[in-house]
Amino acid sequence: MQKTFVKYTAAIITSAILLILFINFLFMLQSLESQQFSTFLTKSGQVMHIMENNSDELAELNKSLDTDYLTRARAATYVMDHHKEISMDVQQMQYLAELLNVDELHVIDENGMIVSASVSQYIGIDMDDHEQTREFLSLLENKDEDAYLIQEPQPNAAEGKVMKYIGVARKGQKGFVQVGFEPVRQMEAQSRNTYEYIFSKFPTDVGEELFAVDCTTGKILGHSDGMDRQFSAEYYQLDELKECTGGAYKEGENGRVMYVAAQQYGNVMICGTVPRHQIFHKLWSNVLTTFICLLLIEVAVLLLLNYLVRQKVVGGIHRIIGKLEAITAGNLDTAVEESGNPEFKKLSNGINAMVKSIVSLSDRISSIIKISGIPLAAFEYETGAGYVFATPGLRQLLDIPEQTAEELYCDPDLFDEYIHNITKVPLKGEEDIYRVSDSQYVCIHMAESSRGNLGVITDVSDQVIQKIQMQYENTHDPLTGLYKFPYFKDLASEILQSLPEDEICAAVMMDLDSFKTINDTYGHDIGDKYLESFAKVMLSMPEEHYITARRSGDEFCMFIFHCHDVPEVRGYVNEFYKVLNECPVILSETNNIVISASAGFACADGTQQSITVLLNHADEALYEVKNETKGRYREYQQETVQNPLPCPHD
Repeated sequence: MQKTFVKYTAAIITSAILLILFINFLFMLQSLESQQFSTFLTKSGQVMHIMENNSDELAELNKSLDTDYLTRARAATYVMDHHKEISMDVQQMQYLAELLNVDELHVIDENGMIVSASVSQYIGIDMDDHEQTREFLSLLENKDEDAYLIQEPQPNAAEGKVMKYIGVARKGQKGFVQVGFEPVRQMEAQSRNTYEYIFSKFPTDVGEELFAVDCTTGKILGHSDGMDRQFSAEYYQLDELKECTGGAYKEGENGRVMYVAAQQYGNVMICGTVPRHQIFHKLWSNVLTTFICLLLIEVAVLLLLNYLVRQKVVGGIHRIIGKLEAITAGNLDTAVEESGNPEFKKLSNGINAMVKSIVSLSDRISSIIKISGIPLAAFEYETGAGYVFATPGLRQLLDIPEQTAEELYCDPDLFDEYIHNITKVPLKGEEDIYRVSDSQYVCIHMAESSRGNLGVITDVSDQVIQKIQMQYENTHDPLTGLYKFPYFKDLASEILQSLPEDEICAAVMMDLDSFKTINDTYGHDIGDKYLESFAKVMLSMPEEHYITARRSGDEFCMFIFHCHDVPEVRGYVNEFYKVLNECPVILSETNNIVISASAGFACADGTQQSITVLLNHADEALYEVKNETKGRYREYQQETVQNPLPCPHD
């Protein structure tokens, strides 16, 4: 009987295992394909997010530079219109161009002729002779004295080099003033906003390909392995890719079968591929692991059944049932001791062993969690009880010293207080996520039941740190570490709107003097170092009074707050210049200089509600200083002109 029972049981279990393996095979295949498809969708979304961010940054850069260039062009026109005594020879025009920090400066008369310029060979050029220059002749016909024209970067008529020109109509006479800039930053930003560039920087897994296809022409726009290759395989063709929006297998190079996923964004399709054999390698690995586990389970079950069948189920059965009823009622201390014959004794021992295994449930759960390798921990306790059930990983996840953990596990009330102290302050903007240390973040889910308090803890450090890093990159300038200008305005606006009645604040606009000369003389690397050194001084200012940001190029801004009067504001500005003077920049082995910066600031009290207006006032004060001198600062005054204030070293 025993052999027959075991034989049929083994056949049933083996059949069940084979069925489970078949179902597991189908499920795992679908799961792996779904996982791969989800991975590709995530990566394609990241690619488009990068493209959108680059486009937004390019648009913001163009807008910011246009405003800056127009301001300089108007400044040049103002000088020409109000200082008739200025000589308009080439040398004087070059000096004025350098003073305004522009690359070219031209004066055009009422006939459309360049009568004066900072570049000698441009003098005498007729603006009507070339399509590029002809566009500016509309300023001669425009009766608006404030008329201006901003031209997009393009090759100029004289030399064919790419330039960006801005023209401003003169007041009181017919003609206009034109300034030109080399659009280096704009061209660099445009070059980064291509699929070829993004894919060259985008990380891919082994065997994985990412590429973009134009939905109109079918042309490959970018590839993760570069564009120096043939794109003749089936899965590169647009008609085939349209069938892969839900994931599909397509023939690749050298007869390899590839799993292809495609996602369309506007007129572009982002695609990802991976060899089929990589998916199936994972599939067979998982199936083999499942088979081994099931086989071990089958062996264990057969051994246990073989042991139980050997017991004689005769006599004394009611006494055993009585003991089992007591155990079922919750009295786990009840021992089954039926020793009428060896079979009953063995059965009693089996039941007692089973009860002990239930009592030691925490050990088995801990083992399962440990085997899984997942950063997960669980705990259970009753206030007033004498112990806390906790899996081994809990101490590491909560960063608890070993000695402290032993004390907490022996006192549920103390453990309850410890857990509630951690969960008092969740991470800002998150739910059930808490900071344990500088690099450790956990998610704690708790529930109360009739049996006590239950909790599960998971490690979410990687996700939180990644999110913090993304937030930092969105709000900080990558070169200097200062705030980006839009985020700076938001912070300053919040402070301004909640300013106490007995306090004032100030916006400070700053511009580095002769920065273009530094770049031209020593190169852009030294120029970047020059900007970083200036930013380092800004970052050294105390946070309780300063917010600092980079506006664009060599333009910076500060917001000074928690002040009670204007002299206190001047004191903070002077303190900044004092620190700046104590931090010279090494330009070469034989030359170091103190950074020279001009500034304008405007103060406001609680009645001033617009940060934009305050910044514009500071900007006006800055440009008044730049037009007269350098290395000084001035306070904005609405009705009276104020002389520039000397810096602490003057």
